Amino acid sequence: MTVLYDATELRRELHPLAELGLEVSHTADFVLEKLHALGIDAHRIADTNGVLGIIKGTEPGPVMMLRSDMDALPFKNPDGSTVAIHACGHDAHMAMLLAAASRLVGKIRRGTLKLLFQPAEETLEGAPLMIKKGVVDDVDIAIGAHIRPIQDLKPGTMCAGVMYNGFAFPRVTFKGKPAHGSRPHLGANAVDAAAAAIAAVNGIHMTPDVHWTIAPTQIQSDGPMNIIPSVCRVRFDVRAKSNPVINELLEKFKRAVTFAAESYGCEAEINIGTVGPAPDYDPELEKEISSCIEELGPGILAPNCGGGGEDFNFYKIYKPSMRTAYFGVGVGAAPGLHDRNLHFDDTFLPKGSEIFVKMALRHLG
Repeated sequence: MTVLYDATELRRELHPLAELGLEVSHTADFVLEKLHALGIDAHRIADTNGVLGIIKGTEPGPVMMLRSDMDALPFKNPDGSTVAIHACGHDAHMAMLLAAASRLVGKIRRGTLKLLFQPAEETLEGAPLMIKKGVVDDVDIAIGAHIRPIQDLKPGTMCAGVMYNGFAFPRVTFKGKPAHGSRPHLGANAVDAAAAAIAAVNGIHMTPDVHWTIAPTQIQSDGPMNIIPSVCRVRFDVRAKSNPVINELLEKFKRAVTFAAESYGCEAEINIGTVGPAPDYDPELEKEISSCIEELGPGILAPNCGGGGEDFNFYKIYKPSMRTAYFGVGVGAAPGLHDRNLHFDDTFLPKGSEIFVKMALRHLG
C-alpha cells in the first residue's frame, strides 16, 4: 500500500523534537524511520547526523538533490538553562521534503534523486561538512526551500527565489594604551579608535543596488570607569547581495578599520571569520519553479524575496557547475524567524512539497 505523508502532520510531530547544530541524532532517527517506511534506501552520512535518502531511476539522467535543514536554535530560559526551539522553520522544511519523498517513490525514471537532510545550518557547519563527506560530488541540480516571514510573503503565496545575502561577522579588537581619565593625552583610547572605525565603515559607499549593510552589533571594553581603556572589542555584521561584492566590501572594511585605529594611535586585530556566500541561482531553474508555482493556482506566485543568510549556497561555491535554486513558502510566520515565539500556519506546507515533487518529476520523471 502506498504511504503518503502529510507535511502538516509531520511538522507537528517534528516541532517538539528540536536539537542543535550537529547533535541532531533523535531528529535523524525520526527522518530515517520515515524514509525506511517508504522503502527508500536511506542512511546516516558517515560520522554525522546528516541523513541521505536515494531513489534511483532505471534510465540514465542527472543527479538531483532536494535538501532540507534539520537543526533548531538555542534560547535562554529565565533560570539560565538553554532550550532548543524550532524557531526558523527547519521542522517545516523536513516535513515538506518527507511528504514530497512519499509522492516520488516509484516515479523516478531517469537519473538519481538524493534527499538530503542536513544538520547545523544555523552554525554554518552543515553544508561544509556534507561537502567534505562527498555528498554533492555527483550532484547536477540542487534545490532547497525555506518558509518565509509574514514580512516577506503573504500566507499561501510562494516565491521562486529567496534572495539571501553574502555575509560575515567580523570581530575586531582595538588595542591602545591605558591612562588615567584625568590625563587622556598620555594614553591611546581604544574606545575612540572603535568609534572612529564604526564611523569609517558606515561611510563605505558602493553601488546601492548591490551594497547591503555594515552594522556594529556589539561593543565592549574592560577596566575601571576612570581609566582610558587600552582594549575595546567590536563585532560587526556585514552583508551584500553577491559574492564579488561581499569580498570587495570586506576588503574596504579591513582598510577602514585599520586606518581608523591608526589615526588614534591604536592597533586593530581583525578576525573576519567565516564568509557566507550569496546565492548564485540558475535562471532557468528559477523560471521552472515559477512555472510550477503558477500551476498551483492564480495569485500564488509572488516576487522574489528574502534577506539573511543560508549555508546552502556553499554547495554552489564548492561545485560551480552545479545548478541551484531555492524557493520560498509563505506561511505567515510571525513575529519573525529566529524569534522563540515564532508561529505560522503549517497547513500551507503541502504547497512546498508539491514544488519539490513537480521539479523532481520534470527532470527525473
